[in-house]
Amino acid sequence: MSLPVIGLSTYREQARWGVWDQSADLLPTVYARSIEAAGGVPVLLPPTAPYASSAAAVVARIDGLVISGGADVSPSLYGERPHDRTTSWRDDRDSWELALLAAADEVGLPVLGVCRGMQVMAVHAGGELDQHVPDVVGHEGHNPGADLFGETSVSVDPESRLGSLVDASLTVHCHHHQSVRSHPGFTAAAWSDDGLLEAMEATGERLCVAVQWHPEVAADAGLFKALVEAASSR
Repeated sequence: MSLPVIGLSTYREQARWGVWDQSADLLPTVYARSIEAAGGVPVLLPPTAPYASSAAAVVARIDGLVISGGADVSPSLYGERPHDRTTSWRDDRDSWELALLAAADEVGLPVLGVCRGMQVMAVHAGGELDQHVPDVVGHEGHNPGADLFGETSVSVDPESRLGSLVDASLTVHCHHHQSVRSHPGFTAAAWSDDGLLEAMEATGERLCVAVQWHPEVAADAGLFKALVEAASSR
C-alpha cells in the first residue's frame, strides 16, 4: 500500500540561510514532521501561476491538502478596506490557496486548514473576517507578539466531526490577530472562552475541517492523523 501524499501550502518570503539572502519558498518544519508522524508524505506547494490550472494539476496528484498558517488575508477578497493593523498580505499566496481550495472542492479532496488556513477557507466560501481580534474580544491573548504562541482554552462541540477527533476541552497554541466572522457552508465546531470561533467544518462524508489554532506546534491532537487517514481511504 502506497503512502498518502499530503500537499502543504507555503510561504514565499525573503529569507536568510548560510551565505544566502533571497526569496525562498518555506514552511516551518513541524508541519512536515506532523504529516510524517501521521503516516503521510509531505509535499510543499509554493504559489504557482497560472493559479487555476496549476492548482488543478497539483490536486490531481495529491491525496490530501493542508492550507497552512501565515500572513493576513487581503481584505479586498471580502470587500473591505484594510484595518490599520492589517498588513503584509500576499496576493500571490491568497490567489494560490483559493485556487487550491477550488480544485480540492471539485474532486472532494480531504482538507485541513490551520490558522490563516481557516480564514482563507472561510473567505473562499464567501465569508468575512474580523480584521483585528482585540477589537472583538478586548485583549491581545490570541497573539502575544513576536514569535510567541498564546495559550487559549477551547470548547469543542462533542456532536461535531471535530469532536470525534479531539477532546471536548483543549488548551491550544494560537498566534493570530484576525478571525472568522462568517463562514457560509461551514458549521461552527469550537469556541474559545471569550467567544471567538476556533474551528469550523463542512458537512458530509468528506473531511474538510479548519482550526484557528496551531496543532502542529504541540501534540497532534488527532487532526493530522485524521487527514492522513481520510487521504488513505480515497
